Amino acid sequence: MPRTPKSRTDGKVRSASKKAFLNIPYDDEFEPLYLAFIAGLSGFGLIPQAVLQIPESQRRLDRILSLIGGCKISFHDLSRVELDLRRPPTPRFNMPFELGLAVAWQRVGDHSHHWYVFEAKAHRLQKSLSDLNGTDPSIHHRRPRGVLQQLANVLIRQRHRPSVRELEAILRELQDTAAKIKSELRTKSLFTARAFEDLVLAAGEIARSHVASLRRRGR
Repeated sequence: MPRTPKSRTDGKVRSASKKAFLNIPYDDEFEPLYLAFIAGLSGFGLIPQAVLQIPESQRRLDRILSLIGGCKISFHDLSRVELDLRRPPTPRFNMPFELGLAVAWQRVGDHSHHWYVFEAKAHRLQKSLSDLNGTDPSIHHRRPRGVLQQLANVLIRQRHRPSVRELEAILRELQDTAAKIKSELRTKSLFTARAFEDLVLAAGEIARSHVASLRRRGR
């Protein structure tokens, strides 16, 4: 019997199941946690996606919606609630806004989409975003190890289940790679489209060298 177009659809579903939308602040102070999220997600066989990938020529909101819709899972860090003191002093609304888009997508678009909230301090979310009361955020205490530990907790049902020790090994290698990327790109910031792409590709390769199930089955 000839194949039907369903096989192509299944391929898209499998591809989406590996993609993870990463919603975090983009600044140098957050860089250690940025690398931890990329290393940790890669250790679980996931492929991080971020707004950093959006070309300047495309309407940002449309592309954000497209990125979220192309992922079966999303991670939202709401730990940066302080005012940005650069003039004019302003709070950052991008992270909670993108979380709201993901929640709406899960409710009215793809019911299989899963979203997770990360924070630095316990109980603060009840004050900063009381609409999420009843949702338990993953508290990382602004530590890379905390990010890896919380990822291991929320991704317990994933096909690949690396240990925190394995995730830490991936992170250490990715940190070394990050320094090389900065040198090669002659940049001080890893929060660019090219740097993000290079980090994700490197993290995937590093993860396969540390997590046996990724080598056996592929990502």
